[in-house]
Amino acid sequence: MVRARARNFAYGIRLLPTTKRQALSAVYAFARRVDDIGDGSETRGERLAQLAVARDDLHHLTERPEDPVLVALADAARQHPMIPLAAFDELIDGCEADVRGTDYATPDELTFYCRCVAGSIGRLSLGVYGVDPARQEEASRYADSLGVALQLTNILRDVREDGLMGRVYLPADELVRHGCTLKIDEHGRFVDDDTDLAALVRDQAAAARGWYDTGLKLLPLLDRRSAACTAAMAGIYRRLLIRIAEQPISALNSRMSLPAWEKGVVAARALAGVTP
Repeated sequence: MVRARARNFAYGIRLLPTTKRQALSAVYAFARRVDDIGDGSETRGERLAQLAVARDDLHHLTERPEDPVLVALADAARQHPMIPLAAFDELIDGCEADVRGTDYATPDELTFYCRCVAGSIGRLSLGVYGVDPARQEEASRYADSLGVALQLTNILRDVREDGLMGRVYLPADELVRHGCTLKIDEHGRFVDDDTDLAALVRDQAAAARGWYDTGLKLLPLLDRRSAACTAAMAGIYRRLLIRIAEQPISALNSRMSLPAWEKGVVAARALAGVTP
């Protein structure tokens, strides 16, 4: 599932030793399941019901021996007891907000959402990596911040895709400040002025860079392989963010990504200990 559905994350996860790689893959697989429910084509009520089932599954992992994802996640929790499984409840809360079509008025509201759907994954990942207990609280803050940075990058990458589904994640007061609506006309074009759109995207990218600056302070607190995994994933997304900020209108008109060779370079540099 990681190889097929998490092409960016896979570059980092493959740098981990076997037991940690398997555990983090299990974390991702359950998170992917939850995300897929939130993005599904069923009715709102059906998706909320499915998320409720996923929440119940989370709380009864050892009672679902027929489900390979749950078996893998239960095994990961046994081998890595510091994994904060309750963080998945936050992920489910965030996906429920997606299903309900929640909008965000301010950057603080958007940050709270990002902490739910991505900061939670950062903290879950930290439970797999392991960290000095004396630095646990500090490391959790950094992992959370890195998750926020990655989610903000995702949001900027997917503005068009989300807009076509009727979703707007960028804060309403930021849209007003830049004179933008992010509405798309019948020809698939944004109705806003390109100059205003570019300024909006660049400002949001600058905010995301601040979250990366904080989140990457996690790296010195991790062992070499865990730091390499984190640096690879963060480095890929950070490069993507830089590209979005450099070409904001292109990013709005098509889904931007990095070529495989560039992701490989980032992963190799991460393994060599080069900070992204």
